[in-house]
Amino acid sequence: MILHGLAPAKINLFLHVGPAAGDGYHPLASLVAFADVGDAVTVAPAEHLSLEVTGPFGAALAGEGDNLILRGLRALGQAAGIGAPPVAVTLDKQLPIAAGLGGGSADAGTAIRLAARLLDLDLDEAALEAVAGVVGADGPMCLRARPAWATGRGDDLSDEPRLPPLHAVLLNPGLPSPTGAVYRAYDDAPAGGVDRPEAPADWSSAAVIDWLAHQRNDLEAPALRVTPGIGEALSAMNAAPGCRLTRMSGSGATVFGLFDDAAAAQVAARALERPGWWVRPCLLGNPVSG
Repeated sequence: MILHGLAPAKINLFLHVGPAAGDGYHPLASLVAFADVGDAVTVAPAEHLSLEVTGPFGAALAGEGDNLILRGLRALGQAAGIGAPPVAVTLDKQLPIAAGLGGGSADAGTAIRLAARLLDLDLDEAALEAVAGVVGADGPMCLRARPAWATGRGDDLSDEPRLPPLHAVLLNPGLPSPTGAVYRAYDDAPAGGVDRPEAPADWSSAAVIDWLAHQRNDLEAPALRVTPGIGEALSAMNAAPGCRLTRMSGSGATVFGLFDDAAAAQVAARALERPGWWVRPCLLGNPVSG
């Protein structure tokens, strides 16, 4: 049996960040959604654990011995008491690297879920989320891959089933935005706060977009200092026909725009195409993962 799954792009619809705590972690508040675009993960039985990376962005991960997928699967085997799981994983890397889309964590989460199913491991959802936590604070949310409020380090999760599907365009200007560098730039001039806003009174898509317009991404300013080219992407998205809201996702460099419907998103995506830019119309919400 061979299992296939989507590792969906994670989008921070807003991201409020506070100064680093004593343990070095920054407290945050965010509402996250997942796109119907992402990386493709395949898991098959094998004699030993292995990983093959393909796809347009696969070369950037070539020779990465401690890939998050392998780290997560070794933790899965340890939790199940079987050692390194005997599976062969293929990652078709469709998402840009260091893009603020949670790609590595999503890849690991999908591989963990598929391998647990393939090997019929006796681990419940809480155990799988604990395993996913070894890849980083957003590991559990990417394993879930469904809309949620995230607080604490990002691993205190509360599902948000009321979030409506949101039509969007994702744009990455072909520039990396390393998370560590962005947080260091934030620490040089911390601004914002970790407040979690009150939920919208109206969960229609139009009302949610209006509500999001009053929120922010506190990593946007430091990311622009690290990677000024993000500014061009933000300006282009803001000027795209029909765009209702423009914001950077996570630590960048990907930005997203929200639109009234799929047709408007498709028109905007075509208008944004240019050499070196990665542009994808998508639907944000609750895609099937794993």
